[in-house]
Amino acid sequence: MQRIQIVRARVPASFVVTLTQRMQIPRERLYSSLHLARATIDRKIKNRARLSQDESEHVLAIARLVGQADAMVQGSGVASKDFDAATWVAAWLQRPHPALAGRAPAELVDTADGRNMVADLLGQQQSGAYS
Repeated sequence: MQRIQIVRARVPASFVVTLTQRMQIPRERLYSSLHLARATIDRKIKNRARLSQDESEHVLAIARLVGQADAMVQGSGVASKDFDAATWVAAWLQRPHPALAGRAPAELVDTADGRNMVADLLGQQQSGAYS
């Protein structure tokens, strides 16, 4: 429910800057993966505006993957203070995966079904079970 409320309230565009800095990736890579219009998002960042609901949902899905990866490592009992979930997810999204017919997860996160598939795949990483 909290995520739904955040999406409905719309995320500040500056969150894109925060997220890409944490992931240590260029904004353009995030824009490309999520099919976000660079000029539109950059203008919203400059004007301190909020993202649309759709843009908010896309960006929060990536943040959710970071949180999911962090929770998985923390819950594994072998968490390392050197593990950075944001940079790990950034790299993982770019690697082709056999469970995705050799496609990189980043190629699928532009749609709701793709984001769900990628989140499920990330969850399966913990057990090593891919469907």
